[in-house]
Amino acid sequence: MNVEKIANAILYEGYMLYPYRPSSVKNRQRFNFGVLHPKDFDISKMRTECIVVGNPETTIDVKMRCLQLAEREAWQEGHERNVTVTGFAIGESRPQLRPFFFGTAEVDGARLERVEGEIDIESTRLHESVFKIAVEVRNSVPSSNGWTREEALLRSLVSVHTILQVTGGEFVSLLDPPEALREAVAGCTNAGTFPVLVGEAGQRDTMLSAPIILYDYPQIAPESPGDLFDGTEIDEILALRILTMTDAEKAEVRGSDDRARQILDRTEMLPPEHFQKLHGALRGIK
Repeated sequence: MNVEKIANAILYEGYMLYPYRPSSVKNRQRFNFGVLHPKDFDISKMRTECIVVGNPETTIDVKMRCLQLAEREAWQEGHERNVTVTGFAIGESRPQLRPFFFGTAEVDGARLERVEGEIDIESTRLHESVFKIAVEVRNSVPSSNGWTREEALLRSLVSVHTILQVTGGEFVSLLDPPEALREAVAGCTNAGTFPVLVGEAGQRDTMLSAPIILYDYPQIAPESPGDLFDGTEIDEILALRILTMTDAEKAEVRGSDDRARQILDRTEMLPPEHFQKLHGALRGIK
């Protein structure tokens, strides 16, 4: 599903950057967006507001996705987590609060700390069939003044984003709203995230609220062979750079993170004809 591919790109954007070695400078200071820290340590909440056209029986499902980090030999690896809230009726006058937590655990020698949070959903009726929906995700872990950034990250929600789906109604684009709804859209306040329409062009039942800049109906290029965790680069350039790495550098990549190892193995096995596809594609002529 295209929505999931886009969401996964958000989840792992910046997780590990080329040259994919823990010793490289830019991989020593990762996770710079979409991070909800423990309360009072740094930013601990993000808020999405958007417009739905529907009726009081129209319902919203919200899925929050993030990474939970675990410490492994001075390297923080990510474990996927998600929480889903279903069936929120937009005619409901009271907010719906969903507490959640990810418990402590040992995973192949890596320790996961307890992380607690909340998802708060509320609806405000603006006009007869126009509703403003607000979704706030919060980290509820009490802060400790003695934590370093790395220690706080182990108790943070990382690369947080939400997928909103509506049944019995339609979302309104915040980037290109119809004239009659521009005032309603202007009244939306988004903090740390911004929602765009996703899916096939023209569909209005799903929004992705992400901490990076996107446009309505973002797409993953069909030529892309797989995730590279570095959306600011071009697949062809990254693939060619990966192939120029020394054996010692490749050994460090393979020994650090399983996802980085998969990138290296996949790139080394790319056939020449696939590199030709990465070189460029003609989408259409206007």
